[in-house]
Amino acid sequence: MCVKRADIFFSHRATHDNCSAVSDDSHVHLDRRLSLLARNRVRDSGINIFHPAIGLGGPGAYEQALKFFASWNGFIANADQHFMRVDSAADLDRVKASGKIGILLGLQNSDQFRNPDDVDFFRGLGQRVSQLTYNSRNLIGNGSTERRDEGISDFGIAIIERMNKVGMAVDVSHCGDRTTLDAFEISKKPVLITHSNCRALVPGHPRLKTDEAIKKVGAGGGVMGITGVRMFVKGDEPTTIENVLDHFDHVANLIGPEHLGVGSDIDLHGYDAMPPELNKRLRASYKGSYGFREKIDIESLNHPQRMFDLTEGLIRRKYSDKDIEGILGGNFKRVLAQIWTV
Repeated sequence: MCVKRADIFFSHRATHDNCSAVSDDSHVHLDRRLSLLARNRVRDSGINIFHPAIGLGGPGAYEQALKFFASWNGFIANADQHFMRVDSAADLDRVKASGKIGILLGLQNSDQFRNPDDVDFFRGLGQRVSQLTYNSRNLIGNGSTERRDEGISDFGIAIIERMNKVGMAVDVSHCGDRTTLDAFEISKKPVLITHSNCRALVPGHPRLKTDEAIKKVGAGGGVMGITGVRMFVKGDEPTTIENVLDHFDHVANLIGPEHLGVGSDIDLHGYDAMPPELNKRLRASYKGSYGFREKIDIESLNHPQRMFDLTEGLIRRKYSDKDIEGILGGNFKRVLAQIWTV
């Protein structure tokens, strides 16, 4: 059997690997206001579990987080014939058998934690993953575009310890270099990089991870999700899906494919289809070091069925079926089960 997208047929092997895997996009932008057509596109994407997260922050972070979880929990409750919240290791298996779409809730910052007890509270609301910082500094540590990175604070240590205790995953995707390395030293459980790429392939980009950090992922038993955001993939043009695959290869060569995943960092239709004014505001909200170019998306990864295109690419790069099933979600599933077990 082949899956068809427009005038393109995906191979039997690509279709089989996607159907066999618990396919997980460890960071994807998904709108809660889904029409029937949009819901069908989500279902046809080949992705079983979506991890939507927002980059809240500042004095109102606690209230923003409350609204985020209330909104998502309400959405799931009102559409429970189609969606389910992923709370446990058992849910990672249950979601595929149920035929529903799994929603794994998290946040791209930890400003909502006013004290360690808030970790328990937000876990009760469904949060299972939390980035320690977004791009700027908070009470825990420093983001990737901060001028200086002083590492993780004493308060941050207390937050990580509580996250370990209750079974909430520590994510360092947007953290600065020292904060990232500190997290691996402090956490007693595997640390995730849900969505980033390799700085060795895009020299000087602060949002990407050094080889030293990537090696810490492997040593600690974690997983790194590769993103398809154009300026995180290559510093100049042309930028294609083959350059994205270079990042998969780089991580696999450093620490093995068992530590690889997918964290696209885009919604199902990409960024470039956004209304111009919204696109302009998006770009203006980041520092110049992000390196935006004319396009943000990459062809073949800017549509709902991009996981099939990615699978075809992994096949071209000679990854085994076992490796591909791990990359498409099996690796994140394995490590999340470890983290969530308390």
